[in-house]
Amino acid sequence: MLVIVDYKAGNLKSVERACREVGVEAEISGDPEKIRQASRLIFPGVGAAGAAMASLQETGIDEAIREFFNLGRPVLGICLGLQISLNYSEENQTKTLDLISGEVKKFRLKETGLKIPHMGWNTVNVIQQHPVLDRIEPRDEFYFVHSYYAVPAKKESVYALTDYEDQFASVISKDNLIATQFHPEKSGRVGLRLLSNFLRWQV
Repeated sequence: MLVIVDYKAGNLKSVERACREVGVEAEISGDPEKIRQASRLIFPGVGAAGAAMASLQETGIDEAIREFFNLGRPVLGICLGLQISLNYSEENQTKTLDLISGEVKKFRLKETGLKIPHMGWNTVNVIQQHPVLDRIEPRDEFYFVHSYYAVPAKKESVYALTDYEDQFASVISKDNLIATQFHPEKSGRVGLRLLSNFLRWQV
């Protein structure tokens, strides 16, 4: 069973609908036991890191996600789900799940006219091959909404880059976890392609 993690961070129905469009039924759940028993997990989210981590810790979902990851089953993090996968976020000075080494920093844009949050369509430049990124082409655009970005500790964790004044990691991965800063469920056909790749991914 595919489980979409419900930790009161929004956007769950959009993810569920996108999964259904590619032929997979998903269960939305905030039950730690259902999360542990899933065959694969989608960890989405919008909002603030501090509030999200507080919700995860209060419900025990944080430990369930760590245990699921350690079992080696496939996990997809989306947006805030990517950021919480790292060690630490500058947003509210938050200690996060510690699944991938690195931290999350706030955009500090110079005098370029670019705005925070980074919102809208942007290209994703794949720099390492990954089964979940199969058939993602250099000019494909995905939908972003975020004010913070990931800085993984190891270069080998970065699978795609996106330019917003400077380049930042828009896809990161370690072992059975892959995470995107953009929202595949809001990115039309190319986003559905990525979700379909994840749902077929054999770790």
